[in-house]
Amino acid sequence: MLSTNELKKGVIIEYEGAPCAVETVKVSSPTARGGNTITRVRLRNLRTKMKLDVSFRGGENFAEADFEKRPVQMLYVEKGMYHFMDQENYEQFGVHEDDLEWERGFIKDDTEGLLALRADEELLGIELPNSVTLTITDTPPAIKGASVNARTKPATLETGLVVKVPEHIDNGEAINVDTRTGDFLGRA
Repeated sequence: MLSTNELKKGVIIEYEGAPCAVETVKVSSPTARGGNTITRVRLRNLRTKMKLDVSFRGGENFAEADFEKRPVQMLYVEKGMYHFMDQENYEQFGVHEDDLEWERGFIKDDTEGLLALRADEELLGIELPNSVTLTITDTPPAIKGASVNARTKPATLETGLVVKVPEHIDNGEAINVDTRTGDFLGRA
């Protein structure tokens, strides 16, 4: 059982009979004596992909969703389908690109640390590692003398994702990107 103070981004709970991932958490403290702490949570139903905004009182408990995480490898992309292979039993499966709206900006053929979330033999989604290394394919030229803490510029990565990078970064460089926020973390 999890309580409201243990809810954070990425935690998966059972809510209204379905596994739901916590996307955002905001806590409101009471302003009057005897008031309850309210926790506002945005959940994403992993089966239907619908987002739910829910408020909970402090001290409420939730059941953890019954699911398993299995390591997978991305094989190839064909006609809008991302094909993966389970690294334990070598079973292959496809996921439509619409179901990987956020994740596809970070996935390439050799991405390590991918996990498939499964419940009752049903694929719920793909979990990314906290950061990935991607190569810059298009960005304006580096500015000589630009410092590390200077302004930023847009850079298109090999997966099509666009991130803000410091001005001294150039085409062809490998960088680390945070998969939770899409932010530049540094050179690889």
